[in-house]
Amino acid sequence: MLRNRHSERVEFDRLVDAVRAGQSRVLVVRGEPGVGKTALLEYVAEVARGCRVVRAAGIESETELAFAGLHQVCAPMLDRLAWLPDPQRVALETVLGLGTSASPPDRFLVGLAVLSLLAEAARRRPLMCLVDDAQWLDQASVQTLAFVARRLSAESVGVVFALRESHETGELTGLPELVIGGLRDEDARELLDSALQGPLDPQVRDRLLAETRGNPLALLELPSGLSLAELAGGFGLPSIKGLPSRVEESFHRRLALLPPETRLLLLVAAAEQSGEPVLLWRAAERLGTGIAAAAPAEETGLVTFGPRVWFRHPLVRSTVYRGASPEDRRRVHAALGAVTDPEREPDRRAWHRAHAAAGPDEEVAAELERSAGRAQARGGVAAAAAFLERATELTLDPVLRAERALAAAQAKHQAGAPDAALGLLATAEAGPPDEFRRARCELLRAQIALVNRRGRDAPPLLLRAAVRLAPLDARLARDTFLGALEAAAFAGPLARGGGIREVAEAARGAPPAPQPPRPLDLLLDGLTLQVTEGYAAAVSPLKRALDAFRSPDLAPEDGLRWTWFALVTARNLWDDETFDLLTRQHVRIARDTGTLAELPLALQTRVCAQVVAGELTAVAPLLEESASAAEATGTELPPYGGLLLKAWQGRETEFHNLSEPVVAGAAARGEGIALAATAWTSVVLYLGLARYDNALRAAQRLIESDNPGQRFVSQWGAAELIEAAVRTGARDAAAETWAWFSPLLRAAGTDWALGVEARSRALLADGPAAEDAYRDAIDHLGRTLVRPDLARAHLLYGEWLRRERRRRDAKDQLRAAHNLYSTMGMTGFAERAARELEATGETIRTHATETSSDLTAQEAQIAHLVQNGHTNPDIAERLFLSPRTIEQHLTRIYDKLMTPPKPPSPPAPP
Repeated sequence: MLRNRHSERVEFDRLVDAVRAGQSRVLVVRGEPGVGKTALLEYVAEVARGCRVVRAAGIESETELAFAGLHQVCAPMLDRLAWLPDPQRVALETVLGLGTSASPPDRFLVGLAVLSLLAEAARRRPLMCLVDDAQWLDQASVQTLAFVARRLSAESVGVVFALRESHETGELTGLPELVIGGLRDEDARELLDSALQGPLDPQVRDRLLAETRGNPLALLELPSGLSLAELAGGFGLPSIKGLPSRVEESFHRRLALLPPETRLLLLVAAAEQSGEPVLLWRAAERLGTGIAAAAPAEETGLVTFGPRVWFRHPLVRSTVYRGASPEDRRRVHAALGAVTDPEREPDRRAWHRAHAAAGPDEEVAAELERSAGRAQARGGVAAAAAFLERATELTLDPVLRAERALAAAQAKHQAGAPDAALGLLATAEAGPPDEFRRARCELLRAQIALVNRRGRDAPPLLLRAAVRLAPLDARLARDTFLGALEAAAFAGPLARGGGIREVAEAARGAPPAPQPPRPLDLLLDGLTLQVTEGYAAAVSPLKRALDAFRSPDLAPEDGLRWTWFALVTARNLWDDETFDLLTRQHVRIARDTGTLAELPLALQTRVCAQVVAGELTAVAPLLEESASAAEATGTELPPYGGLLLKAWQGRETEFHNLSEPVVAGAAARGEGIALAATAWTSVVLYLGLARYDNALRAAQRLIESDNPGQRFVSQWGAAELIEAAVRTGARDAAAETWAWFSPLLRAAGTDWALGVEARSRALLADGPAAEDAYRDAIDHLGRTLVRPDLARAHLLYGEWLRRERRRRDAKDQLRAAHNLYSTMGMTGFAERAARELEATGETIRTHATETSSDLTAQEAQIAHLVQNGHTNPDIAERLFLSPRTIEQHLTRIYDKLMTPPKPPSPPAPP
């Protein structure tokens, strides 16, 4: 029954109307226990006539059962599973226990599957999804539903979450909210009177109204829990307490009057959240109580026994459970564990048995460990962590206890609970001495540091773990050494100890690679050789490693984990074809495996490859998709591709708007590679703008920050430094860089490397030697994918020819450069070439800019994907949207493209 609540009802009426009209709406309803959230959800269900209504409720004791809440939401719509794209269908079937897959599904792919399922169900009629007590949803379910809520747009789906006002549910932060307060005084007084059996002392009435603050449940329940003396205003008038505890106290008083067998039956119902009556009665029978004990409970109005068991309010359930003695709770859980089907509900059975254990119990601990394995296979890492944590508590054997604590810590880390992981890690480390366990503990501590503090702290921790693992587990040690090298390269000069040379020196003592070696083994050996013995010695081994990463037989897990490091290596070997192929492969593997958390990085590196190839017009959809993926997955990633794009376009203001936050964040987190990338892209920017002093300073910062024995990032800007130094008259600086840079390029031996070498050599040469070098550069670079470098060779050759007063020849080269840069959209360099052409007397014809439509960035991306043959479901999956939303966007796109442009305004009269 709703009293007043006019403004809230108007809010929900609008929500339902919008959903009926084909839009999607999301609302998070917050309020203290008993304030009427559930009644408002009932109102929504009542007014949503013509809509399909799906209900779910979080249950406190099920917060550790993975996807329990999601199962409630999806169960009524499972008949539509066949309509989902296969990867989404398999992912959802896996987490709901309806099928299996080779590996745990990516949680974001599960989110896409639920989004598609809701959108598909809403095709028949609008859908309202009502989730009560969201604060008790299991972590996997709330993450999935929050993901879906943020991606809804035009699916005719409404989602309403109700949760306690004081409860922090970070996943729902930022969604539209409605805070529910108490009733107005007049309505509160009327509701209180309806709950009274007789007259009430005015003093008591005022006291109750003040205490309850208009909370409907408190107004209805508190009077029934007060004695006649209290109602009469005597000295028994209760003191003011917290409202939930007062309501629970009222429930407790009423429950205490029930017979013992009825209280025991209620405890069974409170402990078994499924509400399944067969399970309830079987457990009750084992405890010596039966159906006759239900009648007194139903007479209180606090519980209903029917096709399912319903408590009047979640506080009734919690009062029953918390008010029972620990011994009774264990007896009830033991009975429920005994009657729960071990084949159909093995995890629920294990959870009941765990609560029934009064002390260490190896049989139950082993069962919990098996449940953890099943949860991990479904992608429920938070549930797996909870199972393993409880298994640790029930384990008496100190060795086994330490191993289970380590497994629990690893699961907590995967679930994003670093503090809990570190606590369990301390338990594991306190176990009996064991070198292998200690090494794995150090590895996990390093991995937690890598996630929490990013760059600077991880390299020495990973190195220490790798050294300890070396005599114990060769494969894991080699993986860890390569991870330490990657972390050291990532941190660069900002690492706190464990720099790349130190890591590489230690890695020389790594166990030999297995036979046949894995791609990551070849990469580890090649990189170690590069740092310790020099670039030239490592070229051949690194090329073999890259060939292994290019192989179609590359395992997806190796591709996901190590492709980024491999493609950085390809860039450092000046291998444009492998760099291009590996960036494509990285995106493909991330998409094919549904590992959406990896997708933003893969897309950013693909953007870099396309910019390096001069394909600037193709990167906008990738940047938009990367932004969508990062927003959907919560990934924080520097905009490497955007920086490179703005630099080549010569857009200084936009570049600095991107780069300044990157520099500040990278310095704080110790991400040296982000500082290097920003320095390099700023060199490109300033060269295009012909501001050579700025370019030289940025290039010097880049090179000085690198270890001379490493050359992981400094070679990116060496050619640019030589160009800027020559242009500013700092030929000594150019010659010094050339001294180490030229042998490196000749050792790489690719057309890209030899073309850059010849172009850089030409800048330092004179006369025929310079001209021959420029021609060599154009010849080599013309056989590569890197058109911007080819255009630069034409530009520099044309500038040299103009200074040699060979205007006719200069025009040919400068025109070639200008045409290339203009075609690629590299405005800064195109304008530099245009100024040089004008100095030769050439007239530059400017082409009228095409009138662009008023498509948004996302609409332009959708249009581009449609043009390239992608279907609506394909596009929806890429952009983390539903097919219905894509259809709506396509309608808008068509309308915009078909609308003729407005005629120009007539000239103003003189």
